[in-house]
Amino acid sequence: MSRVAFVTGGTRGIGRAISARLKAAGYTVAAGYAGNEVAAQATASELGVFVVKGNVSSFADCAAAVAKVEAEFGPIDVLVNNAGITRDAVLHKMTEQQWTEVIHVNLASIFNMTRNVIEGMRARGYGRIINISSINGQKGQMGQTNYSAAKAGMIGFSKALAQENAKKGITVNTIAPGYVDTEMVMAVPKDVLDKIIAGIPVGRLGMADEIARCVAFLAAEDAGFITGATLSVNGGQYISG
Repeated sequence: MSRVAFVTGGTRGIGRAISARLKAAGYTVAAGYAGNEVAAQATASELGVFVVKGNVSSFADCAAAVAKVEAEFGPIDVLVNNAGITRDAVLHKMTEQQWTEVIHVNLASIFNMTRNVIEGMRARGYGRIINISSINGQKGQMGQTNYSAAKAGMIGFSKALAQENAKKGITVNTIAPGYVDTEMVMAVPKDVLDKIIAGIPVGRLGMADEIARCVAFLAAEDAGFITGATLSVNGGQYISG
């Protein structure tokens, strides 16, 4: 019986690529989504994955989604916390709503999801938790104090949780992508996008599947000696020591 993987924000962009890659690797995949029904149904039919609707900023919604997936397929072995939003503004013009929405969706969500699977993983002695952060959580980004704070928080969360669960056969790791050819990035004005690409040493944007391949590597059973790590996938744009 194949292992079960749950990917939040799993029907678009990087999340869809992760769902596709894990499905191809033999996992039973559940892809979470917030509200885009067209993308969700396309992902379900094209990839053959199970889609489940819910708001990751709601603990109750996350509990219900996990329960639905586990009732359908059994325990969740791999959790990929990928869902995220942006509400960009410089801090002196940022509203409380812009701050709160990003912190809740991008950071509180990983507690909401992980809390609902961690006890089962500990009881079974196995689990893979992979959190999708960002280059901007590592280096910061002007106009994104909310996003950078949330994505940096994911890294600290992963390091602490990795230590708590290492002896239980559970690994917890972070992937920090750079700029990737998603709809969100491609919507950036061309002159701005050209400047971004000029700052990437490899001279191009990343591809969503390049991030997905890293997820599949960390999700594998034979990646059990890697935990608490942050994998930077950014084309050399930011190199951390």
